[in-house]
Amino acid sequence: MQRNELDRYFNDLLTPANFKDYCPNGVQVEGSENIKKIAFAVSATLDSITQAADMGADTLVVHHGLFWHFHGARPLTGHFAKRISPLVQHNINLFAYHLPLDAHPEVGNAAVLGQLIDCRQQSPCGDYKGCPTGIEGLLNEPVTAKELGLKLQSVLNHDVILASPDENQIIESVGIITGGANSDWALAQKAGLDAYITGEISEHDWHESQENGIHMFAGGHYATEIFGILALMRKIQMHCHIECVFIDSDNPA
Repeated sequence: MQRNELDRYFNDLLTPANFKDYCPNGVQVEGSENIKKIAFAVSATLDSITQAADMGADTLVVHHGLFWHFHGARPLTGHFAKRISPLVQHNINLFAYHLPLDAHPEVGNAAVLGQLIDCRQQSPCGDYKGCPTGIEGLLNEPVTAKELGLKLQSVLNHDVILASPDENQIIESVGIITGGANSDWALAQKAGLDAYITGEISEHDWHESQENGIHMFAGGHYATEIFGILALMRKIQMHCHIECVFIDSDNPA
């Protein structure tokens, strides 16, 4: 397929124009016009980019791209140059989708994680400049906070930190915003939810969430954000019938 075809497909599916993100979504580095093999990874790192080049991929699709507004303008030197050089040298396209892939109701990080823990009746959750960033919903079967923590640990294959007012309390409703949305437990409280699931947790959020009656689960930034890019890859395989590969990362954070 052609690069502009894939770009249109992502625009139609993920609607990046609807999000006021703090990074550019879509094509971040332009490479080959003709796409035959697509690599997918959570983040555009030196490792994932090098692996994509070694695999002969002409396109790399990620959740975390190379350019962020908080970095500002910066020169192509040091580790940043080492990330970009293989893309240019091997004519590899880089597509990145941040909040659009967090929030999507079908292939989003939160939606897929919610499905895996039997969270149904999902609806949008979170508010970044008017944009949803995750989902909220009801568990098929209410469980204790301790039981949900164990289930999450199994699904994520990652240690889970639980900040809970009482691990034996029953949880029926949850909000999920993956990655580094540790302070958004307050949105779950405002929405009247029992629990909040994310990737990271800070020292003060560990205290404040449970003091405010919210069971907060932190299962790792990478571990909670692998689901969207995998779901997106499967959808591309079905829709485009093109060779796709996933590049994993040994990232405990």
